Amino acid sequence: MTDSRYETRSAEVEGPTDAGLGSSRALRLPSALRSLQALGPWARIGIAAALAVVLIGVFLTIDLGGAWQYILRRRSMTVLTMVLVGSAIGMATVGFQTITHNRILTPSVMGFDALFMMVVTVTIVMFGAARIQQAEDWTVFAIQAAVMMIVSTALYGWLLIGARRALHVLLLVGIILGVLLRSLISFIQRLLDPNEFQVLEDMSFASFNLTTVPALATAVVLLGIGIAVLLRLHRVLDVMALGRDLAVGLGIPYQRIQMLVLIAVTLLVSAATALAGPTTFFGLLVAHMAYATVASEKHRHTLPMAAVMSVIALVGGQLILERVLGFATALSVVVDFAGGLLFILLLIRKKGL
Repeated sequence: MTDSRYETRSAEVEGPTDAGLGSSRALRLPSALRSLQALGPWARIGIAAALAVVLIGVFLTIDLGGAWQYILRRRSMTVLTMVLVGSAIGMATVGFQTITHNRILTPSVMGFDALFMMVVTVTIVMFGAARIQQAEDWTVFAIQAAVMMIVSTALYGWLLIGARRALHVLLLVGIILGVLLRSLISFIQRLLDPNEFQVLEDMSFASFNLTTVPALATAVVLLGIGIAVLLRLHRVLDVMALGRDLAVGLGIPYQRIQMLVLIAVTLLVSAATALAGPTTFFGLLVAHMAYATVASEKHRHTLPMAAVMSVIALVGGQLILERVLGFATALSVVVDFAGGLLFILLLIRKKGL
């Protein structure tokens, strides 16, 4: 029926009228869109990956100037940081939304970013900003990631695993936890001297330009472990997405797998946040970009597409920020603004308003 309707409609457009060139152009767009919609998930992932590679190439080579070796080295570290952080947050968000059975919740919405800032603040209070700046970069990174992983796994494991809680309860707990932690951070900031306060302020915004080689090397190991766990469990995640009852009926050790995925997600978010800083709504944004683009519910497609979309969003956004806006603002501000709008729209649609 669909094909016959389309043929009849096409015949009417192409019939005995003086449609001319305008009609032929009008017919090309739907056919092009249909050809794109006919592409399989892997073809879509390949096209997105090719776009990501092009953006990376442009970012690395545009306006190199005279000291091209130094500039290329710095840009390469920035791109590697974007790829690691973006892939980790994108894949972690997809995994987190699967085990919570909700596409509005993300680790950042549940207070992971506020928890990270609390860990950083306590670290500065305990050791002092001067000692932290003098310490090895990989040591500070590893300590922050380890503490955040332990605390968040214990806290969110108790909150999310086992008991079935409604969406509004989880959102309320996440918001209250975030407000509580930010209030404590604000109180502690008033006790800091100006130098320590400045260090804390610099660490409260996401930055991809200040990463060092030791921190990157440590991040590669930690993020590689978390990504490998999620990719290894992609078939199990497909079954868990069907719901708790069906998954248990199909023989899935639901609670154990749920905790394992939560540990992997916590590892990814902890390492990515410790490496580049907090990005509140970035995961929500790229996860929904992946869902809308890949046209598949299987995690073997959604996980890599989320990683690719993260790279496109970060590298493309950085290019626009540098070449169009002239560093008028930080990339994290733009990303959080777009992600915040998406979060509000999803909440409105969820309530049917």
